[in-house]
Amino acid sequence: MINPEHRELQDLVRQWHQQALPWTPAGSGKRLHWGAALEQPQILSTAKLNRLVHHSSGDFTVTVEAGLPLSDLQAALAETMQWLAVDWPWGSGAGGTQSGTIGGLIARGMAGGLRQRYLGIRDQVIGLEVMRADGTQARAGGQVVKNVAGYDLMRLFCGSWGSLGLITQVTLRTFPQQPHRAGLLFTGELEALESMRQACLQAALMPQRLDWWTIEGMPCLLLGLVSISRSAVESQLQELNSYAQTLGIEAKGLNADELLELEAAGREAGAELDKDRWLMRIGLPPAQTHALMGEACLHSIRLNLAAGSGQGLGWADPGDLPAHTISSLAERCRSLGGALTLLQQPSSSALTNALDCANHSLVAAIKREFDPLQQLARGRLPGL
Repeated sequence: MINPEHRELQDLVRQWHQQALPWTPAGSGKRLHWGAALEQPQILSTAKLNRLVHHSSGDFTVTVEAGLPLSDLQAALAETMQWLAVDWPWGSGAGGTQSGTIGGLIARGMAGGLRQRYLGIRDQVIGLEVMRADGTQARAGGQVVKNVAGYDLMRLFCGSWGSLGLITQVTLRTFPQQPHRAGLLFTGELEALESMRQACLQAALMPQRLDWWTIEGMPCLLLGLVSISRSAVESQLQELNSYAQTLGIEAKGLNADELLELEAAGREAGAELDKDRWLMRIGLPPAQTHALMGEACLHSIRLNLAAGSGQGLGWADPGDLPAHTISSLAERCRSLGGALTLLQQPSSSALTNALDCANHSLVAAIKREFDPLQQLARGRLPGL
């Protein structure tokens, strides 16, 4: 892995372009093994592009270089009682010590349960600087929340997995930290839990998150609430408790620390990122999530799905889950109108490990415009 200084970056990329050498953009490199195996050994890291350029606390925006670790950014924002409203990436470990970089977070484009209230990372990017495969520097968006500066190229790079260019700097929207936080863990019959899911999404309340979880093989719903007012949180908890009783399901109250502990399950489980295990990215129509939660094979899988978006992750140790079960689960997801993508699999398995590429012809056309020599992240997307 090559870690150039900022002043060296452009000359290096131009040199590789002149030689038509393939290479892969990276941040810290902690999650390069996710998805299909890369076809080229040359990895270009932004680890030395790690400055917090500007934080406008009054405007709730922050500009950072792409190699800044997410944990460092959150610590800096916390000094002004603000934060970047994203879930810790799977495998971040205690305190986010392996959270990876901001550029990597955007390049993967994955959102967790906090999307319910704050939308995904792509909706929080308001400005972007990238280096194209030929060394050309390009900018999109701006440094204010409401801007109409040019085409909305930011979303194109969110979820591109490094296939279109190297993200070098980004401006993000921040949010104020809310002082009061609590939650409820709902357990019971699956159909009753689905009724609770619908009620929570249709009610006037605005949950910070509403997630499906499997805990010890059983499906449950995790609800998180935040507010500037303690009484507002308490009144919403009482209302939801009452409705849970009418449905015959149990509602366990969670304080802020207990809620944080449950939310951290994925972050902690994947702390050893290179460990041999299954890791799946799952996406379903939200109305079909409960159907998947009823699958018997989930007794061996730890699953976390955002109940409002249907997006989430599942993971398991190799000995707990044979490969044919993964294939069956993928087929079940397709039958429900969704998809399952393998991000990581045990070394003993040889299932297809490609990332999603729903409209191949469109993606290929965009790729040709941004990277005509096909230098970037070869093999990362199917056929590209």
